[in-house]
Amino acid sequence: MTKKLTKFMANMLLVAAIAAVAASCSKDDPAPVKKQPDIYVAGYRYDGNRNIAVLWKNGTAIELTNGSNSAVAMSVFVSGNDVYVAGVEENGTKDVAKIWKNGVAIALTDGTNHAWINSVFVSGNNVYAAGVEDNGTYGVAKIWKNGAATALTDGTKYAGARSVFVSGNDIYVAGDEYNGNKYVAKLWKNGSVTSLTDGTNHAWANSVFVSGGNVYVAGVEGNGTFDVAKVWKNGTATALACTNYANANSVFVSGNDVYVAGDEYNGNKYVAKLWKNGTATALTDDSNHSYANSVYVLGKDVYVTGYYENGNQHIAAVWKNGVLFQTLDGVRVANSIFVK
Repeated sequence: MTKKLTKFMANMLLVAAIAAVAASCSKDDPAPVKKQPDIYVAGYRYDGNRNIAVLWKNGTAIELTNGSNSAVAMSVFVSGNDVYVAGVEENGTKDVAKIWKNGVAIALTDGTNHAWINSVFVSGNNVYAAGVEDNGTYGVAKIWKNGAATALTDGTKYAGARSVFVSGNDIYVAGDEYNGNKYVAKLWKNGSVTSLTDGTNHAWANSVFVSGGNVYVAGVEGNGTFDVAKVWKNGTATALACTNYANANSVFVSGNDVYVAGDEYNGNKYVAKLWKNGTATALTDDSNHSYANSVYVLGKDVYVTGYYENGNQHIAAVWKNGVLFQTLDGVRVANSIFVK
């Protein structure tokens, strides 16, 4: 009896398990909902009197400053649950370099001289910021690590740090320095500098990204007639647009694909563009000027932020996979995007 009862019970348990599996696969069960990523955009809005630094999360504006002084948000980076925004706020007489962590401002300079931050990057517990601090005569390219500044240039010429990227133990900064005649695009790795251009024409390095041991820099170099949008891979330049004025403002690498956001003049208007492996896609028509300032890739989706003109207004925008995805209403400019 005991063996028969045990076998019977086992059979009943098997039937119940099969029924449970079948029920779990029922057509009536709702499909799992795919969580949409959060889209963070840093920029500013004009209130009719001053610029107000703004962070948009999924299209909702979070004002970082109260409008008592002009301020601009230039860069955003998200690490875990923390959101870092970098930029500048006036103190009444000088521009003060600032980082806002979860909306709380941290001043990186004391307001003695003008200073601002162009880029922020977080690696582990370390927060890096790249920017410029005036020394009373020239702008000095600097990098701040957890608030402590290191000068990248000696302060005898104008210079600026525009973008920072950390890969492993290496810190890369893209920027430029005036040679007494022209601006020269430069890349610093752990403080050691490499010139990307020879100084024949003006050039600026706007963005740096490291992937698979390769270092990509996006920027601009003149050719004597036009400003040419370019991307440098390990120091070797590729022109993206060279028959009209064009800018390469941001670079992002995903797998084997290199994405660059910028804009190109078509003889009538500037048009926001995204280049993928050198092939351009226009994000807007030429009815109004438009500009693409930052690109971010998450999975198969490519996000670009910038702005377009609408009469006398600037409308901040996000494009997703080449299509207008969000507009951030009012007189606004978007400078940086991060998607998580």
